[in-house]
Amino acid sequence: MQLRPEQLESHLEKTLAPVYLLSGEEPLQLMEAADAVRAAARSKGVEDREVFNVDKGFDWEQLSVAAESLSLFARQRLLELRLPTGKPGPQGSKVLQAYARRPAEDTVLLIEAGRLDANDRKTAWCKALESVGVLVQVWPLDLPGTQAWMQRRMRRHGLQPTAEAVRLLAERVEGNLLAAAQEIDKLVLLSGPGPVDADGVLSAVADSARFGVFDLVDAALAGETARAVRVLQGLRDEGVEDVLVLWALAREIRALHRMAEQVEAGKSVQQVLAGVRPQRRQPVVRQALRRQGAHGLGRLLSGCARVDRAIKGRHPGNPWDELLDLTLNLAGAHVVPDLSPPTGTP
Repeated sequence: MQLRPEQLESHLEKTLAPVYLLSGEEPLQLMEAADAVRAAARSKGVEDREVFNVDKGFDWEQLSVAAESLSLFARQRLLELRLPTGKPGPQGSKVLQAYARRPAEDTVLLIEAGRLDANDRKTAWCKALESVGVLVQVWPLDLPGTQAWMQRRMRRHGLQPTAEAVRLLAERVEGNLLAAAQEIDKLVLLSGPGPVDADGVLSAVADSARFGVFDLVDAALAGETARAVRVLQGLRDEGVEDVLVLWALAREIRALHRMAEQVEAGKSVQQVLAGVRPQRRQPVVRQALRRQGAHGLGRLLSGCARVDRAIKGRHPGNPWDELLDLTLNLAGAHVVPDLSPPTGTP
């Protein structure tokens, strides 16, 4: 039987198979899948655990002997076989096929393998193990997959994230699930269980910083050029990620663009500003709308796309220089000072 990683937990709540074969290249999901099998085994009375690491000189008879022997201290056992290459070789293949034909009584065999491709799945040993147990293959996640994974994990931790909050976190970690898990743990620690929106994510990220991305946005909206430059430099010095700064600016510019289009369509500025929260931000938003029309804000959105390409290495510009350009244009300035370190700075 084959299961997806997200199906393993519900499976283990119902039963415990004699064999689990875990394979893939995504370390966190593999580690947590193995931990889930171990935890399920312990909950069902498995106390004895023996680990085998398959290296160049590994003697496969060790596994055969362990499978045939009974534990002196515990009736139920967990045998762990770590197979990093995913290829047991001729002798290993024979031993694993023999085990699959007659799994050891009161024993769970957990195999942690490397990547298994389509040809590996067709081998006799792999098919034999899958016929009596469970195969879980873990693949690196794309952005939508990362977002789905993060949403499930956040909900398990008691968080109720908005789609925007999930997108922001997913873009920050770029498929690194270890980093994603750390960010989620940080959110739980700082804010506790409950609703989480993009503002909450940004606040948590900037919690230890002297400057925050909201300070940058408000300074730019108010046309406070010098302060906006100082805050941007502070964010850079304090190690705030460029993708977070872009997220905050781009989100504000998109909102301004929608409001400017509404004004040009005939709505009064006061009507448009009525939806701005908190209300104390309405004056700076009004200033920004007065400076930038829908056309100008459309150009700023194109600037956001350019910064995004620079961050991803698809544009030759320096991301922080591009962010400075974007900030100054949002603030209504025309001169772009250089934020690059002085010559000779390491």
